[in-house]
Amino acid sequence: MKDKKYILGIESTAHTFGVGIVKNGKILANTKESYTTNHGGIVPLEAAKYHRENKDKIYFRALKEAGIEERDINAIAFSQGPGLAPCLLEGMNFVKSLAVKLKKPVIPVNHCIAHLEIGKITGSKDPVMLYVSGANTQVIAYASGKYRIFGETLDIGVGNFIDSFARLTGIGFPGGAKIEELAKKSKNYIELPYTVKGMDIALSGVLTNLKQKIEKMKLSNSHSQIDKKLLRKKGKLLISKQKTDFPLTNFKKLSSERSERDNYTLADLAFSMQEIVFAMLTEIAERALAHTGKNELLLGGGVACNSRLQEMCKIMCKERGCKYFIPPNNLLTDNGTMIAFLGEIMFKKGIKISHTQLDKLDIKPRQRTDDVDVKWR
Repeated sequence: MKDKKYILGIESTAHTFGVGIVKNGKILANTKESYTTNHGGIVPLEAAKYHRENKDKIYFRALKEAGIEERDINAIAFSQGPGLAPCLLEGMNFVKSLAVKLKKPVIPVNHCIAHLEIGKITGSKDPVMLYVSGANTQVIAYASGKYRIFGETLDIGVGNFIDSFARLTGIGFPGGAKIEELAKKSKNYIELPYTVKGMDIALSGVLTNLKQKIEKMKLSNSHSQIDKKLLRKKGKLLISKQKTDFPLTNFKKLSSERSERDNYTLADLAFSMQEIVFAMLTEIAERALAHTGKNELLLGGGVACNSRLQEMCKIMCKERGCKYFIPPNNLLTDNGTMIAFLGEIMFKKGIKISHTQLDKLDIKPRQRTDDVDVKWR
């Protein structure tokens, strides 16, 4: 008879609906699908609809991948928060229906902490985690019964920031991977604001600066034909008998804009954005290591898939004599496996809600990492 000690994990905080299955810390399934767009960013209600329409096939695919039946599931963990409320609701409602159907307990999991706990598969013991995802940008470490936030973004999560930059360039959602590839085409650094405030960072000023530069590029392109004509005639048009709508001041402005436009490309901006923002993240991570006295850095969250961020953090750790850890990419991006992994740890410590008491269960869209009492350590 098969030993029924499998933990199911459901992830639905944002664009990804993921289902993971673990047993005794071993990953048996990690299936997921994500809502995307060709233009613009994530629309919460549309993402929730996507989850609703795809959850069953993802769930049964995970069971098949793990080689188990529904009846083999021992408990069900799910992302309680933080996240987009419509997406979280879809996950919770799915979990409640499964719990009642299978008569199994439910384990509510904090999404951010799950990103940290799955890092244990790398051999990390007591790290500072640089957690960089869409809405979340935090430097986290365990201290005095909780995972404490030692630094964070003051405005925009770094993933949302990169996606916003991608939208300005006409790239769809999500834009992180495409921006990374674009950045690899340049080594021309364009100066951007560097905003570190103590242990925190701010990104809105950087985004505004990038937007201004992109708008200037678009303005220059929209006048390209006129610009070329004016430059070719070297301003003679201004003293000819022909009528023109472009006085001398506009000619000088166009020539200046053209000159500045020729100094950078979108690839230059993508490269510069990565250099400045990732340097900011590396700095606050290093400060947290110094402050806590810990000697392990763990990367987590979808933005940690970026090879340039990984390179910067690796160099910093080497210079400090600090250990560097990073899970594989499929465990960095949102996934149900990390929810199942932490769910199993919590379940073994007796942290669960009976399928007969699910009326007490609700989502927590604004739950902070340091709101959670870490009773399983």
